[in-house]
Amino acid sequence: MTSNGDSPEQLTLLRDTVRKSRTKEPAEITSSLPVARIAVDVSLPHLDRPFDYLVPDDLAEAAQPGARVKVRFAGKDLDGFVLERLESSDHDGKLARIRKVVSPEQVLTPEIADLCRAVADRYAGVFADVTRLAVPPRHAKVEGEPLRCNQPARPPVSTSRSEWSPYPPGFLDAVARSEAPRAIWTAVPGADWALAFAQAAAVCAASGRGALLLVPDARDLERLATACTAVLGETGFVTLSADLGPTARYRAFLATLRGCARVVIGTRAAAFAPVANLGLVALWDDGDDSYAEPRAPYPHAREVLLLRAYRQQCAALLGGFARSAEAAALLESGFAAELIADRQTIRAAAPAVHIAGESDTDLARDPGARAARLPHRAFEIAREGLRSGPVLVQVPRAGYLPSLVCQTCRAPSRCTTCGGTLRRTGGSGPASCSVCGRPATDHRCPECGDTRMRAAVVGARRTAEELGRAFPGLVVRTSGGDNVLDVVPDKPALIVSTPGAEPVAEGGYSAALLLDTWLMLARPDLRAPEEAVRRWFNAAALVRHSGTVILVGEPSALPLQAVVRWSPEGFAAREVEERRAARLAPAAKLAELTGPSEAVNDLIGRLRELLPATAGLEVLGPVDVDDETVRAVVRTPRAAGSALARALKEAQSARTTKKNPGSVRVQVDPPSFG
Repeated sequence: MTSNGDSPEQLTLLRDTVRKSRTKEPAEITSSLPVARIAVDVSLPHLDRPFDYLVPDDLAEAAQPGARVKVRFAGKDLDGFVLERLESSDHDGKLARIRKVVSPEQVLTPEIADLCRAVADRYAGVFADVTRLAVPPRHAKVEGEPLRCNQPARPPVSTSRSEWSPYPPGFLDAVARSEAPRAIWTAVPGADWALAFAQAAAVCAASGRGALLLVPDARDLERLATACTAVLGETGFVTLSADLGPTARYRAFLATLRGCARVVIGTRAAAFAPVANLGLVALWDDGDDSYAEPRAPYPHAREVLLLRAYRQQCAALLGGFARSAEAAALLESGFAAELIADRQTIRAAAPAVHIAGESDTDLARDPGARAARLPHRAFEIAREGLRSGPVLVQVPRAGYLPSLVCQTCRAPSRCTTCGGTLRRTGGSGPASCSVCGRPATDHRCPECGDTRMRAAVVGARRTAEELGRAFPGLVVRTSGGDNVLDVVPDKPALIVSTPGAEPVAEGGYSAALLLDTWLMLARPDLRAPEEAVRRWFNAAALVRHSGTVILVGEPSALPLQAVVRWSPEGFAAREVEERRAARLAPAAKLAELTGPSEAVNDLIGRLRELLPATAGLEVLGPVDVDDETVRAVVRTPRAAGSALARALKEAQSARTTKKNPGSVRVQVDPPSFG
């Protein structure tokens, strides 16, 4: 019985009427290009392809190529991007509708979508993973902000090419003619590379095309922004970096997308910036590991820019004081040309570079010159340099005494609680664990029983303390870790820095001491010599041409000799030859496979089946990483690199299709290998 006297049949009829009134009739399918090809945000390799959906008439205007949408996929509402609109679909079955247009902003341009596909294929990755790197997360409030750049792009403030005078003019002349030259630029010592980049961008912008300039970190980006402000004006460029924060980054992304400026500068995050009518891509210090993306599919910014240059037919410039093996390989292949000053100009600009203990005179005056951490000659050079300006001291490790060993047997001193390395963080107090922080008040060597410890490596803070005692009354500053200096004045001072944290000195340093070179060369990485040379050249280039650089290390070591001769190009060419002999990148194509043993071996087995014998597949390992994980390296000759990437993708797709247990992390061309 009901309260109002209605029968059950009447109530059922009433409920159906209310339900139908609340259900919105679906809109008709649009008659103009009714099919949208969607890249759905799915990271499974076997689903790495676009899918077709119908476009309702009420969404037809907003669902344009590049727009974000919501679609139904595998029983869930997922994000996606519209790639294109079509008259019909090749799919024989019934097509689902687009559920919603998240934003009509066309954030994935056709050029960037094409680039994302190329990057995914090169790194055996998935398109959806690359688009997450290319397009920052949406902020609706930012999209609703008024457009502040509705004025046409202004011409550069300056058209000077002063920083390019030491080099042949052909590259910039070609950029001015809207051609697509590719160059490996080796900067002369002391060059203002940031100003040179800004001037190159100005040449490109003056021709009516866009430029994209990348640097390794926030310090370099600030320096480049200062130079671009002087050359292009405050509104002549857009800065795009992950360090801006989500909201500011999306605002800068939209400013780039909407053409607020022809020039975009940034760090790794800007490699996919949607610069309109791109005419130049440039990257400074391509050997810096900051350019390696830590997220799948782990692309390197250098390779992304080179792909853009090739696919969008624009100029490409890789610059640095040193030269990476990859850059040398590009020269060898003919893909790029060399842009370098003549030897006379380089010698005139470079400081004098010496190795402590390299001559019989040094050894006669100081028999321990080759073994001492701070030889007598290094003190003399520092004392002489301090008469006219600041002196740079490069120390490979931060901290005070970052690792300790037994005084008697030199066994590593470790924490009895967790096994971590013991260290000292200051001049007083007991040693403590670098992992758990426990004080080692009762430490005793398990090998010989000695309670005494000594430094295995001396850090920057301890070095600064020692130099402060050697030069009483002098200012000693440290740069590294959480305390990085940007600029130091042209006044006598000792600047103790870790590699990569060296501040710029106004007028240049009067001298530089590069200590513990053996430690940089002893890193368990086959790229250690190249990385060490890059760090040394970058530090030495900060010294004025009348100054002196002292390397403390083995005089016969080839990496040190390369700096003495100021020959980054020669060292890079030698590295390529050695890697070719060892079948390592860039002479070979490598991929690192990490995961459970069964899964890695399964993937390797599939690779052997997919690749022909002519591909020359080699497998190194697997070796244990921990109790549950192994790592293997597969490689082929460089010419078979594309086939290896396709096979890796196909093998991963087969595994995910069959839902094989265990996930394998695939990294093509890993930035380091030990």
